[in-house]
Amino acid sequence: MEISNISDSLLERYITKVMFCLTIPAHLKGYYYLRSAILLCIRDEESAANTSKLLYPTIAKQFRTTELNVKRDIRSAIETCLDQCNDDHFEEIFGHSCKSGRYKLTNREFIARIADKIRLDIKTL
Repeated sequence: MEISNISDSLLERYITKVMFCLTIPAHLKGYYYLRSAILLCIRDEESAANTSKLLYPTIAKQFRTTELNVKRDIRSAIETCLDQCNDDHFEEIFGHSCKSGRYKLTNREFIARIADKIRLDIKTL
């Protein structure tokens, strides 16, 4: 199945399921910024490569906030995920345990890996 044939609302539902499995709490602002970032990266792979110049400004405009707030709130949501994550789901997406302390994922890497997982999942449908 092609990504372009899937509506944003269906993709958002799938992204939400993945974020739920990773135990990212919905009460954080970063949760919504992260969901939008993942959706943008699924639609446009270049967005993941240009977080500072393309992704953060787009999300900041969408939510009427600053790029710095977007970056900081996404980082906060990721750190919360790492603190209380479901190890099985995390390892499936990122290839290592969230408890291993292997290395700290950057915002870009976190977003890109989830977007890539979803893109691959949809292609296999």
